[in-house]
Amino acid sequence: MSYHDPVLLKESIEALAVQRDGVYIDATFGGGGHSRLILERLGPEGHLLAFDQDEDALANLPDDDRFIFNHHNFRFLKRFLRLHGFLQVDGILADLGVSSHQLDTAERGFSYRFDAELDMRMNRQLERTAADVVNSYSAVGLQEVFSRYGELRNARTLAQQLVDARSARPLRTVGDLVGVAEKLIRGPRHRYLAQLFQALRMEVNDELGALRELLEASLEMLKPGGRLVVIAYHSIEDRLVKQFLKTGNVDGEVQRDDYGNIFRPFRILTKKALTPPAAEIDRNPRARSARLRVGERIQSDG
Repeated sequence: MSYHDPVLLKESIEALAVQRDGVYIDATFGGGGHSRLILERLGPEGHLLAFDQDEDALANLPDDDRFIFNHHNFRFLKRFLRLHGFLQVDGILADLGVSSHQLDTAERGFSYRFDAELDMRMNRQLERTAADVVNSYSAVGLQEVFSRYGELRNARTLAQQLVDARSARPLRTVGDLVGVAEKLIRGPRHRYLAQLFQALRMEVNDELGALRELLEASLEMLKPGGRLVVIAYHSIEDRLVKQFLKTGNVDGEVQRDDYGNIFRPFRILTKKALTPPAAEIDRNPRARSARLRVGERIQSDG
């Protein structure tokens, strides 16, 4: 199964600086593009642990004794590393974007281009769908989702319109949602709807919560000299990664020891985030918002 061409593939693998006998994590396996390149660089004693909560990813698993797949959200990274007997790793790679496969599979409800059930669950075992969010959140709650994750300027108006519309009948499909939203669009239709659907997807899957847990776990799980490589597509995600690499916490709060020395857990290897070259954006317009940041662990806690 072909998911998509991974964004910044060469740059991210080079940033990981794979050692032949190292232990690495592909936190977002998807179609396996990153994992395949990591395995090519590993020797017989190396190990790669991959995570993906989407059952569609199971069709892409490589047949390789060095590869260990975990059908779980990467927020549980530390738990499963311990389960497999690893205390620390040499590198963690996370590509936070939704895959082209997910966007192009109509019944998943990730895209406004297809009429389907409003689902948007990356893990279809989750109870809450996008329809549940649209039909159960208060107007204030919906406004917060649309404003924070979608950066929609008329989030308040949209939220109230949805609450009014659902009072007549539940909004269950992509068409139901788009039918209400289209009346409020100002500017390019595709951009507005993409931001709306992104906001709902991030809420349904608690994507920021999972990212926070991954970043916090990396402090403990990365060996000194280990690399953290993250590709973000949303300004909030990118800001969290930037703050974390600088301060060791997602809130960006500077921490000092008893002597007043600033805690700097990473050597930042990307002073400015790397972005895809023009040729890659031309080939894959969804790559336009990608931002790659890299840090090298320089000290252990305590």
